[in-house]
Amino acid sequence: MRETQRIVLTGATGGIGSETARQFARAGARLLLVAPDAERGTPLVEELEALGAEVHTLSADLLDGAERERVVRTAREVLGGIDVLVNLAGVSGFHLLEEADPRHVERMVALNLAAPMDLARLAVPVMRAQGHGHIVNVGSTLGSIGFAHFAAYSATKFGLRGFSEALRRELAGSGIRVTYVAPRAVRTGINSEAVYRMGEATGMKVDTPERVARALVGAVRRGAKDVYVGWPESLFVRINQLLPRMVDRALARQDRVARGFARQGAEAAATARVLKEEQAHA
Repeated sequence: MRETQRIVLTGATGGIGSETARQFARAGARLLLVAPDAERGTPLVEELEALGAEVHTLSADLLDGAERERVVRTAREVLGGIDVLVNLAGVSGFHLLEEADPRHVERMVALNLAAPMDLARLAVPVMRAQGHGHIVNVGSTLGSIGFAHFAAYSATKFGLRGFSEALRRELAGSGIRVTYVAPRAVRTGINSEAVYRMGEATGMKVDTPERVARALVGAVRRGAKDVYVGWPESLFVRINQLLPRMVDRALARQDRVARGFARQGAEAAATARVLKEEQAHA
């Protein structure tokens, strides 16, 4: 990793994002933190500045194309360029597909897949002009192994993995690297309580945001192409590539157990949505 990297980090105020920002700050990076609620004067920004980091913030809605353009424009203005773009922002969904809110599915596809693709499209010319750059797309183990009740989420991460692979080949020899980082389950706000209850019932392993952030920053430092966080999940990814029907059988019992929790999660989400709409019209 170059000294004094200029880092653009989306999803910067989430669990993984906050810890990733801390680790980049300790390495002396200059940061542009992007999130819907990124603001100056927050405890996170104050903490990063206490570490000696130069920190800029940008509140942006990445579902808006004009806002994505503003992210790259702001990076050029306040940092003078982009050495590393970390596409971390995203949302999840744990439900039976037929019970999913179509608006949430559309938002998931837009934020998890379309937005990172467009930010990369906008950042590549900046990086070409510099002669170097690094795009980091944060996916998931579910981007290699399709899990029941995460069908839409898995689809977005499968797409992001494929995009990362294709873009890496497209940019070969340009000085621009592309890294795909795939965590397993992580204890952050992206997951509902139903996911954690399901995890307890099925023995699912859950990592801390700190572990994922270390893996991400380490991947940037090494210039790694693909990083899968967690064992034996990283092994299952390889097995699924070669023997997917074997994995079908291995996951069958877990899928049956998870189904009940997915229904509970959908019911809770529907109730919360109704309450929110009632409050909006009160």
